[in-house]
Formats: sequence, C-alpha cells, structure tokens
Amino acid sequence: MHRMPLSRFEDKFETPSAPDLTTPGLTGSKRSVGAVSSAIEPAMQIDSRRLSRPEETQPLKFLWPYLIGLTSVHLLGLLAFIPWLFTWSGLMLAILGHLVFGMLGVTIGYHRLLAHRGFSCPKWLEHSLVTLGMCNLQDSPARWVAIHRLHHRSSDQQADPHSPLVNFLWSHVGWVFWRHKKFDRTLNYARYVPDILCDPYYLRLERRGGWLFIYLTHSIVIVTVGAVVGYFVGGTGEAIRYAASWAVWAVGIRTIFVLHGTWSVNSLGHLFGYRNYETRDKSTNNWLVAFIAHGEGWHNNHHADPQSAAHGHRWWEFDLSWWVIRALEAVGLASKVVRPGKVSLVKAS
Repeated sequence: MHRMPLSRFEDKFETPSAPDLTTPGLTGSKRSVGAVSSAIEPAMQIDSRRLSRPEETQPLKFLWPYLIGLTSVHLLGLLAFIPWLFTWSGLMLAILGHLVFGMLGVTIGYHRLLAHRGFSCPKWLEHSLVTLGMCNLQDSPARWVAIHRLHHRSSDQQADPHSPLVNFLWSHVGWVFWRHKKFDRTLNYARYVPDILCDPYYLRLERRGGWLFIYLTHSIVIVTVGAVVGYFVGGTGEAIRYAASWAVWAVGIRTIFVLHGTWSVNSLGHLFGYRNYETRDKSTNNWLVAFIAHGEGWHNNHHADPQSAAHGHRWWEFDLSWWVIRALEAVGLASKVVRPGKVSLVKAS
C-alpha cells in the first residue's frame, strides 16, 4: 500500500475532531451514535438489484501485497494435513488464539471499541486490545475502521466496499485484493477516522506497514517459544517439530479461522439468517457466524443499533464479546458502555 510520509500527515492532523454524525439504522429512524460511528456520504434506501463493484475500484488493480500475504498464510494452513506437524499444544493454542487475538483483538478492540466507540477504557488497555487485533493479518487499525464505517454508511449500496449484492466471493474476500481509491492512501481515508489518527500510536502504524511488523513479530515469538518447548520435550528433533507445528496451527490455522470469521460477517451476515429489525440494508442474524465470530453474527441487530456494545438483543442470542465487555466494566476497566437503545425499534415482519 502507498502511504504518505508520517511527518507530512501529522501536519494535516494536529488537532483533528471527529464528525458529529448519526448512523443510519432502522427504516424511518436514526439513533445518534456520537461522533465516530459513521462516515460522510448520505444514506439511501436499499436497492435489492445486483450491484456492480464500487466505482472507486475501477479500473481493477491487484493489491499484490495483500494477495501474496493472504495466499501465503492459507498455503501455510494446508500443512495442517501433514500428520507430523500436528501437536495437541498447537491445536490448543489455535483455539486459545482465536479467543485472545480474534475476540479480544478484532471483535472487541477493532470493532466495538475503535470503530463504534461502544465503550471506553484506559488507553493502555485500548492499545493492548488493538495490538492483539493486528495479530490477525487484518490491516492497520485506521484502515480497518475506515472501511467498516463506510460499510455502515453505505451498506448494500454502490459505495459499500464489500456488499454481497455484487457477488458472494466479492463480499467474502474478493474486495480485499483490489485497489480502492478511498483506501489506497492514509490521507484518502483519514476523513473517516480522525479520532483514530489523532492518537500517535495508531498514526505510527500507518508508516511502512507497522501493523504488519507486529503480525510478523508475534508469529516469530510463537514459533520461537514452540521450539523451546519442543527442545525440553524431546531435544532438537522435537524443537523443530514443535516450532513448525505451532507455526502451522497457532499462527496459520488460527489466522485463517479469524479471517474467515470476520469475512463471514460481510458475506453470510448479509445473505442468510433472520431479521429482528427493518434496516436499510440486507443484514441478517446468523447463528453460525455468531458462534465463529464471538457474537458478530447478530448482524441485523448491529446494523439497527450500531454503537451498542451488545449485539445479541434476544435472550437466545448469545454474545460472548458482550459478556467480556461486561466483565471489564465490572472490574472498572470499561466505562461508558453503550447498551441497546431504549428507543422503540421497528421489528421486521
């Protein structure tokens, strides 16, 4: 990705202020989500016809770093079919990593905290959660949030970066690999995330792929620890096997699973499931996506009430991420937690 020099960008963002906007939600209703939950373009009623790709992606141009990086991690995951590379510790770390890096990092850190400001927490905790999010190969925090906010503002409209009304593959992963003019430079998407880029930590991550450095560093740490554990288990041979096993399972398989969990919200979460609310898009509640993405699958609820830190609105809609946020609130590490709106919501028929 092309990024403008940090010093030039800082000159343009010395005292940013977030736009005071509302996020489109229910048909005939808007709920204020404070300063940061939406982008700039006006919302429109959903058109159920097939969409062409966003005009900002024309002419189509591959983002080779994204294509190479994501293809490489999927090829790494294929090594899981080699029996020699299986260890129970690798499998358990993959499951644990899905919770730690996936739920705490992406679902809570990137999404509910940064993108929608569904709660507040100490800056050290915010940075820690977001750093965990970077360990999932899902882009810098600012770019991820910018794309997500535009999705909410233009959901299932022509400007939506990843609507399944283009096609399923596009909404799931295809959009990641193509240049989008609004997101190819930090300066282009800064208008969507001034509240993020005013933080020096997030601003530095925009420089020379700082977020990717964090991903690679965390991978090296995991593989190195695996080698040490393997050495104490059975010497040099086991050190090599454990290092390779943890690379495949604790890094590769876990990263793949988190990626597809997030992407499934964009694709399956707008195609299959039921709707509690009549929103201006095709969002649905999908129990499978909710399971693999820690509550993110209650996507129709989320689009109806975007800033709410709770995505499950009915008693059976279990949202693990919400319970973690509630636990943080109980011990004093989360405040200003946004509950589902008390406004009268329009139920879908």
